[in-house]
Amino acid sequence: MLDWLRRPAAAPDTVRVGARELPLVIRRVPNARRMVLRLAPDGSEVRISMPRWGQSAEALAFARSRAAWLTAQLARMPDQQRIAPGALLPYRGELHRIAHDPANPRRPNPAQGLITIGGPAESIEPRLRRWLLAEARAAFTADIADYAPRAGVPVPTIALSGARSRWGSCSASKVLRLNWRLVMAPDFVRRSVVAHEVAHLLHFDHSPRFHTALRRIYEGDIALANQWLKGEGRGLYAWFG
Repeated sequence: MLDWLRRPAAAPDTVRVGARELPLVIRRVPNARRMVLRLAPDGSEVRISMPRWGQSAEALAFARSRAAWLTAQLARMPDQQRIAPGALLPYRGELHRIAHDPANPRRPNPAQGLITIGGPAESIEPRLRRWLLAEARAAFTADIADYAPRAGVPVPTIALSGARSRWGSCSASKVLRLNWRLVMAPDFVRRSVVAHEVAHLLHFDHSPRFHTALRRIYEGDIALANQWLKGEGRGLYAWFG
């Protein structure tokens, strides 16, 4: 995905959302015909996509006029979930109950709706996080090994991202940064983000050529994957805050 164009840190435009002042981040899209307003998945910023000819002042006024809607969206942000024995943790789109027994192997093992884990109870959370990071890297590596040949590009370098505001990015040096939390989402959602970033290796924009390439290499329903991220994606930030 293209990088978001941020305001200078010295004097950022902000939007009051409930009791908070959130920064406004603007992305100018060549083929956009109107402004589109969104709240970042983790609620950390207000985003507007707009035509290249749009004025920043208009974007700020538009965002502030939708403060009530943004407040309602922020209120829907999930509460932080505690990682402990008996808690539910999403993994590849399914909720798994954490089953702890000190006598079990220390490495987490997902099976039949459970994630069994041994070792000390006080280290469950960091060990589960490290395990998810490793699972994310393995899944992304397999996804890219699948999509790069379809796109006709060399297998790129990947890096795990902990960004709280986007799911993936493709740098000018062709490094794909992918949000490790996607390993908690359904496989088709994670793969849609990987395919999106691989398509950027062909077209570093969101032009019609880019979308044609994405449809060619991604086997699933892109609209359905985007719908899941829009409706459920912010829920992934309820764990490991």
